[in-house]
Amino acid sequence: MRLFGIKTCDTCRKALKEINNIEFVDVRVEGLPNDVRDSALTQFGDSLLNTRSTTWRGLDESERARPPVELLADHPTLMKRPLIEADGQLYLGWTAATRTALGLA
Repeated sequence: MRLFGIKTCDTCRKALKEINNIEFVDVRVEGLPNDVRDSALTQFGDSLLNTRSTTWRGLDESERARPPVELLADHPTLMKRPLIEADGQLYLGWTAATRTALGLA
């Protein structure tokens, strides 16, 4: 199981405390692997982009108009967090539904 996020993200920290034996991937340092990014975009679409983030607010209109795959490649911190990969499935956010699906609720 892998959690993709940022070490300074409070939501990612909450998830890491609750999940045992998980690999943490800091997307700010390591980036988001292309295969995971593409799968997440297929599954979650534009909802994968965090349009309330500081990074998003710092982009001009022409940058924001770029395709999500390019934006996430250039700015991995635009991804909503956490993105959890478990047994070939992807889960976005630390919601009750995610916790239930992972057997933690």
